[in-house]
Amino acid sequence: MYDGEPNQGLRCIHDILSRFSESVSYREFDVRGKAELPDIRNFDIFISTGGPGNPQEGDGNWDLRYYDFLDQIWIWNQNHSRKKQLLLICHSFQMACRHFGLGQITKRKSTSFGVTTIHKTPEGLNDPLFVNLENPFWAVDSRDYQVVQPNTRKFKSLGAKLIALEKIRNHVEYERAIMAIRFSEEIVGTQFHPEADPVSFLEHLKKPMVREKIIELKGKARFRTMLEDLVDESKIYRTNETLIPNFLEQAIRSQKVANTPSLT
Repeated sequence: MYDGEPNQGLRCIHDILSRFSESVSYREFDVRGKAELPDIRNFDIFISTGGPGNPQEGDGNWDLRYYDFLDQIWIWNQNHSRKKQLLLICHSFQMACRHFGLGQITKRKSTSFGVTTIHKTPEGLNDPLFVNLENPFWAVDSRDYQVVQPNTRKFKSLGAKLIALEKIRNHVEYERAIMAIRFSEEIVGTQFHPEADPVSFLEHLKKPMVREKIIELKGKARFRTMLEDLVDESKIYRTNETLIPNFLEQAIRSQKVANTPSLT
């Protein structure tokens, strides 16, 4: 979903996948640049990344093919015992929320960028995606758009669960954005970037334009605090080490169970 833009997120995902090299092999698809989508019959686990731009816009080709991909995963899981596991991140998460009608996509008053707290909802307290993460836990957030106004009727009809919200902002009256949804037992998505690690974020901060934008948005004091948060092992490092590995471990376990012959 990166649309050809340089991005540290993919390196982070590669690093996490390398920890599971004995169990998984993988292939990348350039969804936005080349309208490449996988044949879901050939894969068991999918990670759909973040990316730039408005999640409500596309060229009428790749975006429609992506929505069809989401439908294929959903329909497959309704009709097969061997399920397809899908993790949606940031831009992909927003597109899925729009496609399934779970909330409204709106442009934020200002860009959210930095290290922030993610708050589990009551339904998220025991979600397997968040095992071994505190409440709240820390993650990198980078977005101009947000998902708000959850459609409770649609949540109920799909069996989806809202499992995390953004931090409470006492000084403003804006609605708290949705930060994670369990679409189904097999499909889960996050607004934040669980793949981010300190190295990737510091690389981003080396760009003068990025640094200046953050200081303009947050001020120098909060910028320094952000740098301290980056090197705190209990914050984004822990999320990087925990959340996507949780997803992969559960997905791999699900595939092993599906492959176990039943005794009659």
